[in-house]
Amino acid sequence: MKRPGKIVCVGRNYGAHAAELGNNVPDEPLLFFKPPSAVIGSGEAIRLPGYSKQVEHEAEIGVVIGRRTRNVSESEAADFIAGIVCVNDVTARDIQRVEEQWVRAKGFDTSCAIGAHMKPFAEIADWKDLEIICRVNGQERQRGVARDMAFGIPFLVSTISHVLTLEEGDLVSTGTPSGVGLLCPGDTVEVEIPGVDTLTNPVLAA
Repeated sequence: MKRPGKIVCVGRNYGAHAAELGNNVPDEPLLFFKPPSAVIGSGEAIRLPGYSKQVEHEAEIGVVIGRRTRNVSESEAADFIAGIVCVNDVTARDIQRVEEQWVRAKGFDTSCAIGAHMKPFAEIADWKDLEIICRVNGQERQRGVARDMAFGIPFLVSTISHVLTLEEGDLVSTGTPSGVGLLCPGDTVEVEIPGVDTLTNPVLAA
């Protein structure tokens, strides 16, 4: 997949994940950025930053924007979505807890793994049925379904489009279900959206 021009991420979009970190689901989508320099593809290594002792996986459903999107309604949003990809929003959790801005926690190099295959949004019967699964060394850690999102995919695209213009190829990462956990050197982490793709990355020290 071509590197996106910008990556807009959504925090605390699954109630169980928000609760496992001691947070509430926000009243409106909690948005933050990852830089394009954070992107790696399937098969490339996630390198754990030396300043963190607790780097965790976050399996997410990624939404690829198909054309320039500005001030669209929720009902119009699907027409602006190109497709769905697997995303791993790798997070330095210990840094996230102590810093209000998440640049070091979420924006380090290799912190945004994106799957190689995109399934066209028009080929998805119902986005609410999309599942997201994470495995580390073959052991399942996360499993969620899009219908459990606090803010659904069309609503997110619409909301973001009223804040900033989304361009073709931009990525919206829609949040992670519960079960986030530690990544260690030597691990292999997989993010799967059944029927879409499986994203696989080895984990290395910095």
